[in-house]
Amino acid sequence: MLWPALRALSHGELTPAQQQWLVHSFQLNDVPRTEGPGAAGSIAHRSFTDDHGTRLLLDLARTGDSGWVFTLFHTGQQPSVGTVAAHRALFRDAIARLGLNLVEITPAAAADEVLVVPPAPASVPESAIGAHWALPDQLDLLWSHVGLSKDAPREVKEVKLRELMLTPGWPSAPAGLRSQVEDFLSDR
Repeated sequence: MLWPALRALSHGELTPAQQQWLVHSFQLNDVPRTEGPGAAGSIAHRSFTDDHGTRLLLDLARTGDSGWVFTLFHTGQQPSVGTVAAHRALFRDAIARLGLNLVEITPAAAADEVLVVPPAPASVPESAIGAHWALPDQLDLLWSHVGLSKDAPREVKEVKLRELMLTPGWPSAPAGLRSQVEDFLSDR
């Protein structure tokens, strides 16, 4: 089974020559991956073992007409922090070099890697889903509710908290939680 260790989603048009540059630069096999999540969109991949003996798979996939997904998969043993950091740098460099727009990187390590969904226009009725979201009463218990680990970078936490505060359910969140979030955001 393949599990994503790092995934970068980007958007933009690429010429066939730019696509070939990606395949060549990442040393990918010019054949789609056939297993794991998102295999249907795969266009090229490469299996390898890192310096610590961890079996990994690097994949390039398309999503829609102009979405590009760079994913580093593992088979059960997480890659080292250094391996993930190196691939994050590779993904970000390729996205910038090709003029793609970064949508998100998961897990995020910086604020610009967090997907922030813009609030709906005032003319669109609010969703009832967020209004009934049972939030914990402690900030330490909130991180998994917003898709983060407790050790996520502070700037990533700040972005996620600000996004949460824009949801219809935020006013009904426990008062203690709202106070802790405000303290966290003002503590610079």
